[in-house]
Amino acid sequence: MVLEIRNLSAGYSQFGVLDNVSLELAEGGFLGILGRNGVGKTTLLKSIAGPVRPVSGEVLFGGENVVGWSTSDIARAGLALVLDRKGIFRSLTVLENLRLAARLHKDKEQRWTVDDVLQMFPRLSERSKAPGGGLSGGEQQMLAIARALLCQPRLLLLDEPTEGLAPKIVDEVVDLLQRLRKSGLTAIVVDQRLETVFDTCDEVIVMSRGTPALRSTSTELRQRPEVLEEHLGV
Repeated sequence: MVLEIRNLSAGYSQFGVLDNVSLELAEGGFLGILGRNGVGKTTLLKSIAGPVRPVSGEVLFGGENVVGWSTSDIARAGLALVLDRKGIFRSLTVLENLRLAARLHKDKEQRWTVDDVLQMFPRLSERSKAPGGGLSGGEQQMLAIARALLCQPRLLLLDEPTEGLAPKIVDEVVDLLQRLRKSGLTAIVVDQRLETVFDTCDEVIVMSRGTPALRSTSTELRQRPEVLEEHLGV
């Protein structure tokens, strides 16, 4: 298993958010996470990647418990978190952003190169000389994902990759995620759009009150509208 979470509880200050969460993800799996606002989806990603320190439980990444590790140490171990288009340098050009990410991880096996991601993101190739701060929301999202790939991740965590994007750009992001899944990358995708998760992920976890309420294949969950109504109100 790439990731094993055991009895994980976490939150902010005195406010508990995650309650006794357990899950696992095998190499090459694409796992979607759905749930209403406030059920702990983003907190779960942050607890895995390090920005939120769990109160109890274990996060085994590649067999090692990374609870208590710094975010930089977890990232160096091969975990990349893309959070709300953050992680780009607004004053640097697209190409400079990509080259910097590649340079910082040049000691790792190079599964992804700058040329690779520019081929994967034609829009970024066209905008390679534009500053990061001058990109549209969709282009910034693509740049954030491209930079994450240049970290040579073993596990990619994506938080709301299509939030606030125009429908055409959503389609481009979904197409990208499908190609990443076919490449064998392992990922967890949190998104409010059901179709984004269903179209890109093999399995889906629906969270309720800080813990997984059910886990199902995307195909099966599409056919269970009563479950979607109960847990998501759709």
